[in-house]
Amino acid sequence: MSDPPSGQPAPDPPTPAPDPAPGAPTPTPGPAPDAPTPAPEAAAPAPAAPTSAGGVLRNRTLLAGIGGAALVGAVIGGLIVWALSDDGATTSSAAGNPQAAGQVAMCAAAPVANQVLPSVVTISARRGGQAGSGSGQIIRDGGYILTNDHVISLAANGGSVSVLYSDGHSSDAEIIGRDPSTDLAMLKAADASKGYPVIALGSSAALEVGDPVVALGAPLGLYSTVTSGIVSALDRYVPVPGDDVTHHLIGAIQTDAAINPGNSGGALVDCSGRLVGVNSAIATVPNSAGVSGGGSVGLGFSIPVDLAMPIADKLIETGQAGHPTTGLQVQELPPEMARASGTEPGLFVLAVEPGSPAVKAGLKPGDIITMIDGKPARSSEDIVVATLTRSAGDTLEITYLRSGVTATTTLTLAAS
Repeated sequence: MSDPPSGQPAPDPPTPAPDPAPGAPTPTPGPAPDAPTPAPEAAAPAPAAPTSAGGVLRNRTLLAGIGGAALVGAVIGGLIVWALSDDGATTSSAAGNPQAAGQVAMCAAAPVANQVLPSVVTISARRGGQAGSGSGQIIRDGGYILTNDHVISLAANGGSVSVLYSDGHSSDAEIIGRDPSTDLAMLKAADASKGYPVIALGSSAALEVGDPVVALGAPLGLYSTVTSGIVSALDRYVPVPGDDVTHHLIGAIQTDAAINPGNSGGALVDCSGRLVGVNSAIATVPNSAGVSGGGSVGLGFSIPVDLAMPIADKLIETGQAGHPTTGLQVQELPPEMARASGTEPGLFVLAVEPGSPAVKAGLKPGDIITMIDGKPARSSEDIVVATLTRSAGDTLEITYLRSGVTATTTLTLAAS
């Protein structure tokens, strides 16, 4: 993600193009060609029972529930992407993922459910007359619960949060840390005296396409719901627009386990009941009017546990993730524009922040970044991914073009 504009201004790009809003680069799509665009909102008072919401892609649609107050979608390659917190709407639809007998080895879901459900909670967020819900899991003794940021964002300023355990016990909870960029948040339950078990941790790096998995959460307010499926793809990049920020699901696990509104923040586990992902968004097929049906079509996306846990630890310790900065503000220079200007495609440097890592690396406004760590730089999201998956002190190898001459420099990321 480009850092807020400051410092010396850049010369004009090779051809005119609208500048991105301050502090936010021009968004570009992840794995599919169409850029995310907002989906129609649908807000409604939540019923007493917790509920949750989901996400969609255009021609396929990714679903994302924002704070329980509304649903906001991103359109990617025909799918609509939605986050999965519930806005209290009463519409429901059946969804399933039948497998041919003997086709795929599935988990024995009953023992997994018995083991994991006591560690999974339903989360209700309220502010004023608005309410919504999602899911979460206990990751540390003392009532520390990991969930999605979009599940609790409604209650972040003057609202309230409560959690419901699988045995029917409920407790108030406090938001102790948020990271909207990666769509993760940490809660601390006020009453941790009952000693609910901490969920076992697995490794998302050990997953392979075709591995069986189980999803647990509260779709449509139906708490302690268990569905199963397989890992259908790995390492997806899924941008999901929120109210004020885009949530970046990096290296996401794609699964056909049924995930619906309300599953957001809930657990994706392996056959040993170990957490491998945090369910965050789904994709559904829109109707002829471009409106999503909102239910599962077997395309769900989970944040890998190997990315989520280091961020969760930081949120517990400091209340923030502390992602590093580059000091760059860039604008994409697509191939057709580059050809017309007689240059190479890449990221056109609009501005560099004084004293920033970009300045120390020798980068200047007007440079065209063509490679980041040996990979082509074509989207401003390449910088987002680079910063969200690294820490201050880590380095990036930047290849850039200046006045027709190619050069390479090392950029050392700094604390933001």
